[in-house]
Amino acid sequence: MKLENKSIGLAVTGSFCNFSEVKGVIDSLKAENVKKIIPIVSYSTRKFDTRFYNADEFIKMLEENTENKVIDSIVDAEVVGPKNLVDIILICPCTGNTLAKLANGITDTPVLMAVKGHIRNNKPVVIGVSTNDGLGKSLKNIAELIDTKNMYFIPFRQDDYSKKPKSLVLDYTYVIKTLEDAFDGKQIQPVLANRKVVM
Repeated sequence: MKLENKSIGLAVTGSFCNFSEVKGVIDSLKAENVKKIIPIVSYSTRKFDTRFYNADEFIKMLEENTENKVIDSIVDAEVVGPKNLVDIILICPCTGNTLAKLANGITDTPVLMAVKGHIRNNKPVVIGVSTNDGLGKSLKNIAELIDTKNMYFIPFRQDDYSKKPKSLVLDYTYVIKTLEDAFDGKQIQPVLANRKVVM
């Protein structure tokens, strides 16, 4: 188990329709005997109640299942790099907004600050993209990050090509394998998930 005894920063940004998948990600990481899972959330994740989730309930779920307090401020996230808190950061789900800011060096949320500090230590970041404009304006940011050192993508696909033809979403079945390959300095292949879309 390559993830055994590793510390994982689980960063969650505001792709609210994917929040139902996050507990499964945590369970998968626990099954790999990771040492620690530190949850990090964007301001949108921390603040907004939506038709998918109540913000406080979601934060409670994160803290109870990871057994760690959520990092939800830039001040608290700043120490992730200097204190070497994690071995890898998993942004899952990662919105198009966060993709754009990552690609352009903008650091205005706890997730982005944590990543900034983490990559200065030359450590890997795994991105689970979830955006309605992945084949639109966000595509150039995906390309930029795929070509950036220490950035790795979980395989992704169109999630509803008939109703949302530009939308992309990660394939959650590849989360663990992508993390393992990232520790080896490799991008999992193929990046484009070939699973059939269930309509």
